[in-house]
Amino acid sequence: MNENDLMLTVLLRHDQTQNLEQLQGRLDGNDWWHEFPPEGCEVVSWLVAMGIGQIVTLRLPAHRLSSVNVELERRAWGTFTTEFYPTYDFVPVRERLTRESDERRKAFSA
Repeated sequence: MNENDLMLTVLLRHDQTQNLEQLQGRLDGNDWWHEFPPEGCEVVSWLVAMGIGQIVTLRLPAHRLSSVNVELERRAWGTFTTEFYPTYDFVPVRERLTRESDERRKAFSA
């Protein structure tokens, strides 16, 4: 990941007034599966949370953020309600904090 990249988590909440066939038909009609995410964006994860919908995390250059928004407006509206959260990978931070905690505990017990 370069310093100009960002991660964006998008919650795609299902429209529960429509059944699966209706939702899939709308997605097909909007060419969802071929056009989202837009070019230049990497899918980090794409999960289904039962009862909620889909949770997509993308890695993208900051200048592509508006294209993600436009493609969601074009292709997802009417099928999903959307929520957006800037995100980052916490695993390296957690590993560092664990090491620091271990060092403090060692120093305290010495």
